[in-house]
Amino acid sequence: MAEHMKVNHYVLGQLSREQRTQLLQKRAQDNLQDVETTVRQVVAAVRSNGDTALVQLTRQYDGVELRQSQLRVSAEEFDRADKLVSKDLRAALIQSIRNVRNHHQSQLPSPSWMKEIAPGVIAGERVTPISSVGLYVPRGKGSFPSVMIMLCIPAVIAGVPEIVVCTPPGADGSVDPASLVAARLCGVENIVKVGGAQAIAAMAYGTDSVPRVDKILGPGNQYVTAARRILSGVVDPGPPAGPSESVILCDPSTDVEVAARELLVEAEHGEDSAVLLVTHSSALAAAVVGRLAALVDKLPKVRAQNCRAVLSHYGGIVITEGLQDSISFVNEYAPEHLRVLVDNPFELLPAITHAGEVLLGENTSIAFGNFSIGVNAILPTGRHARTYSCMGVNELLKRSSFAYVSATGVRSVGPTAVELARYEGFPAHAEAAHYIVRRADPRADSSEGP
Repeated sequence: MAEHMKVNHYVLGQLSREQRTQLLQKRAQDNLQDVETTVRQVVAAVRSNGDTALVQLTRQYDGVELRQSQLRVSAEEFDRADKLVSKDLRAALIQSIRNVRNHHQSQLPSPSWMKEIAPGVIAGERVTPISSVGLYVPRGKGSFPSVMIMLCIPAVIAGVPEIVVCTPPGADGSVDPASLVAARLCGVENIVKVGGAQAIAAMAYGTDSVPRVDKILGPGNQYVTAARRILSGVVDPGPPAGPSESVILCDPSTDVEVAARELLVEAEHGEDSAVLLVTHSSALAAAVVGRLAALVDKLPKVRAQNCRAVLSHYGGIVITEGLQDSISFVNEYAPEHLRVLVDNPFELLPAITHAGEVLLGENTSIAFGNFSIGVNAILPTGRHARTYSCMGVNELLKRSSFAYVSATGVRSVGPTAVELARYEGFPAHAEAAHYIVRRADPRADSSEGP
């Protein structure tokens, strides 16, 4: 019954500054001290002992006995996975991959551009992929072929030459069959059976089985997060993607059933998730709360436990003074997933500036975004949507500028460079620039030199 289920309730206008800050900083994501010592030991072991450490740590933390030769997924294991995946699941994977590929293909920028900045001065940029990437696909709370798709497709589209995936083995030492099928369908078959902080360390330093990579992408638990932070000086750890979070933005017109069900989507991930329903309608909020207990009771025990814990800890209901107040709070909160359940949702879109993704209208379920629309479900969390973007092709690309100055162009940019170099106190700069000026036009007044 609803009365036996605790759901946090916040009236935004009545919160003190400290209470509002606590609500915004809903998780102690940065408080990784409890695991940092262990993670540093794991990182040091992998750096020193490579595959030997990976085998030992997999035995210690996953309870799985693997030989070094078994760390890499073999062609036979891919073939076996093909036989284990049902026809319907394969069709779902194919459809999801098609949509994700179609969406991300549109993200590819022009390979290069250039323009004449001034007479005789040409400047532009080239776009090239990074040389190697490590993709981390978690498994601790389930199997996630959707995460495999969301990571592999952008990397393949970007044209990254070397792609390696690390994912924890199951109890029998195998990788989830659907994840293997998804990876192969995406065009990625370099997969290593290793998880946790040891996987991040292996991709950062390289071992016999795990290539050293330039960048690591993908979500993970606190051990993975701590490892990425510790190794940030060794490898590009990629954008943060921590525990799941969502905000359901509602007004009085919102369908109560839709709102209640959407509130539970990210809550069921784990007790460290954060979900909020934000609305200026107290009646709507009360109606949603009245539905939650019955919906939660129908979930499997572990998922129901997660939802109850989230709604009484990191989640709940936020009552605002009006729709604009709701939008302001959403932008301040910067959620991973934002579900917009209001009249004319497209009218609100320009006002929403901070969210990993924005799902508009009553039909656009978070579940659709996670699995089948084509948008990427790997998104910045912990308010990082204020500065980071959704996972996409751009994460795998880099830009290099280029320029060409003709003799005519020297007359335009040369004296400017000389003057600024002299003012900033860089005589070598000024001398080099003035030499080119004199070389291009011997008649240049030598008094202009440094």
